[in-house]
Amino acid sequence: MLTVDFDRLGVSAGSKVIDIGAGQGRHSFEMFRRGADVIAFDMSESDMADVAEMFDAMIAEGQVPASAKARAEVGDALRLPYGDGEFDVVLMSEILEHIPDDTDAIAEMARILAPGGVAAVTVPRYWPEKVCWTFSDEYHANEGGHVRIYKASELADKLRSAGLEVTGTDHAHALHSPYWWLKCAVGVEKNDNPLVKAYHKLLVWDMMSAPKLTRVGEQVLNPVIGKSVILYLHKPA
Repeated sequence: MLTVDFDRLGVSAGSKVIDIGAGQGRHSFEMFRRGADVIAFDMSESDMADVAEMFDAMIAEGQVPASAKARAEVGDALRLPYGDGEFDVVLMSEILEHIPDDTDAIAEMARILAPGGVAAVTVPRYWPEKVCWTFSDEYHANEGGHVRIYKASELADKLRSAGLEVTGTDHAHALHSPYWWLKCAVGVEKNDNPLVKAYHKLLVWDMMSAPKLTRVGEQVLNPVIGKSVILYLHKPA
């Protein structure tokens, strides 16, 4: 399940890219398939061990071009161990809402992006996220949980203050908003609730089968109830 449009970012063979807050690696894997030189970066040692294992499996199964490179590294998004302007493409997907000092994290992201490079930042969209917070404290008030709800305009201002240009905005995952509203309404941990189980089964079917009806439907609904907002960025040369 991809949130970012990598065609829009121009990720291709030879692109030097980093996925900050890579988590379980879904975006890193897609960039690796496209032939990029990828670093998956996250503070979770266990997640990065799993991602590194998957990188090896992708190579063994011939899923990536021979020239592609990938590695998983553990570290802090507030102190990125890379040089200024080291990456052609930087991705931060669903991470800033977890970081109390988001201004420093954005500054670090902008620092390692090369002049003329591009980036994408995604966060939960304001009003679908607000509904989740209204229904449930459990959804966000936990260790490592969400510490803020962004308005897209607020996030754009922070990114501009770091020296980046906002070149476009998009929304994604409309079908997931009702799922999380439902979970928050019945209890986030109550995965055995019949309605939650049925909706989860629908989402899994949709992700595995990608039927045209739901793909078109989600594209229509994304501007209205898309759970994530994506900001596409450029660093002036």
